[in-house]
Amino acid sequence: MRGISASSEPANSEPASDMPTQLATLTALAEPNRFRIVELLREGPLTVGEVATRLGMRQPQTSKHLKVLADAGILEVRPVANRRIHALRPEPFEELEEWLQRTERVMTERFDKLDDYLRGLPRKTNRGPGGPTAQEASDE
Repeated sequence: MRGISASSEPANSEPASDMPTQLATLTALAEPNRFRIVELLREGPLTVGEVATRLGMRQPQTSKHLKVLADAGILEVRPVANRRIHALRPEPFEELEEWLQRTERVMTERFDKLDDYLRGLPRKTNRGPGGPTAQEASDE
């Protein structure tokens, strides 16, 4: 499309330091069981056993998923006696929300420019039953 600038911002306007964190968050959440764990932990901190029981998973499987989420920075783990309490950290979700808002602003700007461009194009008449084609209409 000539005459339309995609955006006034560079294609990748994210600070380089933000991308690994966002990528780690999205990668960890992409696995359905980990996503379910995060949804469950939104209600509050839980132990491995509580997560496993509520989601109908085996404890070793649950422990592996919790480790991936903790390694991605999504969870914090607090030892309490002989138990480990897992809780969500808000920072990765806040960073992801900020990234989504920036992306939405860029995309909205691009769609607005596309809309302006399309509104400036001449309208073609559609040939309905018995009606003229666009060429026939312009010849009249």
